Amino acid sequence: MYLFNLGNTVMIMVALAVFFILMIFFRFVPVGLWISAISAGVKVSIFSLIGMRLRRVRPHSIVGPLIKISKANIPIPINQLEAHYLSGGRVNAVVDAMIAAHRANLELPFERAAAIDLAGRDVFEAVSMSVTPKVIQTPEISAMAINGIEVIAKAKITVRTNIQRLVGGAGEDTIVARVGEGIVTTVGSSETHFAVLESPDLISKKVLEKGLDVGTAFEILSIDIADVSVGRNIGAHLQIEQADADLKIAQAKAEERRALAVAHEQEMRAKVEEMKAKVVGAEAEVPMALSEALRSGNMGYMDYLNMQNKRADTTMRENIGNMQIDVSAKPGNK
Repeated sequence: MYLFNLGNTVMIMVALAVFFILMIFFRFVPVGLWISAISAGVKVSIFSLIGMRLRRVRPHSIVGPLIKISKANIPIPINQLEAHYLSGGRVNAVVDAMIAAHRANLELPFERAAAIDLAGRDVFEAVSMSVTPKVIQTPEISAMAINGIEVIAKAKITVRTNIQRLVGGAGEDTIVARVGEGIVTTVGSSETHFAVLESPDLISKKVLEKGLDVGTAFEILSIDIADVSVGRNIGAHLQIEQADADLKIAQAKAEERRALAVAHEQEMRAKVEEMKAKVVGAEAEVPMALSEALRSGNMGYMDYLNMQNKRADTTMRENIGNMQIDVSAKPGNK
């Protein structure tokens, strides 16, 4: 009885060990994925799947795209898919793009598709834009004709992806900026804004002639002017601002001249006051000089009286002259 119980215990322990080993095996080895690949006609060994686990590669991220690409009759070694996964690429997106390019008869090798994906671009969207062109609308672009009138235009740019230049080529922002520059240049070379309003297609033709898609990841198919409107009279506005600036300059110069005149006038007044002070000082010294001359005998008393008479004579004549001037200034006198 004891041996029977011991045998049952050993059998249970062996069964549990086998169960755990099988669980670990099926957990580590994707047998279901291997069976799916075999049923789809894709040759993938069980050891390759185990190697993916050891290299920390999700087998589903490799085997699933491999089944899709094999069904599309596009031969790609599994090692290239795994290398692209380890490089941080999106294997499924690359495979979808290659299938779409193959259906559209576009040449897209795996190396170029992988490079586009690793460059951070959406490779599937690029292939879709190669098949179906995309329309990019520019914002309102303001330009001024030669006559000074502002013209506001909007353009629609139809582009197609150039897969050969997608890696390293400029994006949509460059296309929009170049088209805007072309519109500004074309409108700026027009004599009047009426010429632009009459023939908006002239803008498209001149802009397309410039080859604006050089160095970009796109090929410009057409440029259509969606809307053209007239804006401000920038020329007149600039002339008004120039006139205001000239007026302010003239006012500043006039103020400068006035300040100089005021300063000169004050300087002259100061000089006159100085001269008056000197005259008053000189007149104050005259009586002292006369007294000194009388005491020293250089001047007699009669000489002094004659001088006083001449001074009185001079004062009287000045008063008479002033009276004649006042009389002649009255109304009715000639």
